[in-house]
Amino acid sequence: MAGNFWQSSHYLQWVLDKQDLMKERQKDLKFLSEEEYWKLQIFFANVIQALGEHLKLRQQVIATATVYFKRFYARYSLKSIDPVLMAPTCVFLASKVEILECEFYLLELMDCCLIVYHPYRPLLQYVQDMGQEDMLLPLAWRIVNDTYRTDLCLLYPPFMIALACLHVACVVQQKDARQWFAELSVDMDKILEIIRVILKLYDQWKNFDDRKEIAAVINKMPKPKPPPNREGFIQRAPTPSGLRRMSTPLRGQAPGGPLASSRPFLFQSSCTCTPLHP
Repeated sequence: MAGNFWQSSHYLQWVLDKQDLMKERQKDLKFLSEEEYWKLQIFFANVIQALGEHLKLRQQVIATATVYFKRFYARYSLKSIDPVLMAPTCVFLASKVEILECEFYLLELMDCCLIVYHPYRPLLQYVQDMGQEDMLLPLAWRIVNDTYRTDLCLLYPPFMIALACLHVACVVQQKDARQWFAELSVDMDKILEIIRVILKLYDQWKNFDDRKEIAAVINKMPKPKPPPNREGFIQRAPTPSGLRRMSTPLRGQAPGGPLASSRPFLFQSSCTCTPLHP
């Protein structure tokens, strides 16, 4: 996306403070544990990914839909609108395919801040600068895709997420990039914070069987109240079974490399992602 990130609504309004995010989330954590909330994030990101791929949308559009979803629930409880309804609404909004009544509500509550910057563009620039495009780009791209199952897109600028994903890819591919990272003018403590979240995601994800667990987690999720005098408006889907079938397997687009599966790539790796910086 062209434009100036630092002057955009993304930077000015939607790079959030973690403490503020967790404060808003306490309404839902009265019903759910943090681990269960992580599982919901993974599940609904999978749903958005699967729906987007079914509609043959580009990965950037799917990522934008995921960010819209996360922005909404960063400010409002899960019980405000059922995520089962909100997930496809975000896909439709991101792809400009169809206007839904719920979409107007989403637009109003997001203050119409529809500009979203993603890590993909800076990632391409970084791997080209490093001169390791064929070796690192497919893997780093897949890691970027996986970060949308976390809160990272709400907390950090995209270029930092791109660097963290590239950092992890270098470790997995055993590429010594310490000198390249040392020459960057960037807060490496922030990069390492992002890396720790990525590793926590993979740790949570590898033990998460959504077919067995998600129904129980959704049953614990706070539910929206039916709107008054709106008998024809269905606010909540009856079960997640159809979405569960849709959400696996997934296929994410990575340029010039193998397609991403619904399971994160580190599941098959025994490596430990040691930071490249001391």
